[in-house]
Amino acid sequence: MNDDAIHELNLNIGAVERETGLSKDVLRVWERRYGFPLPLRDDAGERQYTLADMAKLRAIKRLMDVGMRPGKIIALSVDELNALADARAPRHRDAAAPALEREVIAMLKSHDAAALQQALGQWLMRQGLHQFALDTLGPLNHAVGVAWMRGEIEVFEEHLYTEQVQATLRAGINAFPRQMGHPRVLLTTLPGEQHGLGLLMAEALLVCEGAQCISLGTQTPHDDVRRAALAHRADIVALSFSSAFPLRQATDSLAALRRQLPQDVTLWAGGEITRRIRTTIPGVLLLPDLAASVGALRSWRTHFGAPGAP
Repeated sequence: MNDDAIHELNLNIGAVERETGLSKDVLRVWERRYGFPLPLRDDAGERQYTLADMAKLRAIKRLMDVGMRPGKIIALSVDELNALADARAPRHRDAAAPALEREVIAMLKSHDAAALQQALGQWLMRQGLHQFALDTLGPLNHAVGVAWMRGEIEVFEEHLYTEQVQATLRAGINAFPRQMGHPRVLLTTLPGEQHGLGLLMAEALLVCEGAQCISLGTQTPHDDVRRAALAHRADIVALSFSSAFPLRQATDSLAALRRQLPQDVTLWAGGEITRRIRTTIPGVLLLPDLAASVGALRSWRTHFGAPGAP
């Protein structure tokens, strides 16, 4: 492979952040502290990461997600990191789940988008929106994420999976009878958070619980969140954060948005990053997993006695 071809395969720091869930700050700190990754530089002096860097960063992120410190593992090879991650991976309790996951990954590898779309639609019809979002997509998302981190599927294949799942969820949500009562839940992400799958899964569960959901999609500026909450008379503002979102930025943004919103508007924050927030943010309810949104909704109804609640 010539130098031009190799250059085309390199990724800038923003792309690495999006695709690995490791923030730019973390990548720069590791570069100084551990000597890895050591990116190339383009003509403008911008960092350029190789595919080998990406493979190792994925493997390190897998182990960080199960509690290992990067300083203890960063010197290991990719094969050693993946072997360690496999050994520490939780075992499935549902014997059918691994077969389902293998089936989806096989469809992605064979680039059979039509078969994947059909399969997702059939699972949705058979299970119903609530079970599909909570019990099926959770393990599937994890399995596809692990396959991507191990380099078993390509970035475009992971993106195809996400798009097909989002399309299936939207179809299920749109087919659900629309509620006009309370609570009104405004769903979005903040600028810099491009991942919307978790947001859509939360909407699916809340719709099943009879909530009136207003989704703004991803990357809504703070002041527009406030304006939308007022315009729609929202009872709850629900934000989603992936593991790629910088932790300090998330906590600062939540505190700032809490100050901007009326006191009678409840603020929820969900997604992978909320498991890493160790401090209490006054007036913000952290939802560490998808199921917690259902409990939070029922708790809201208990406290506020919403009319028309199921």
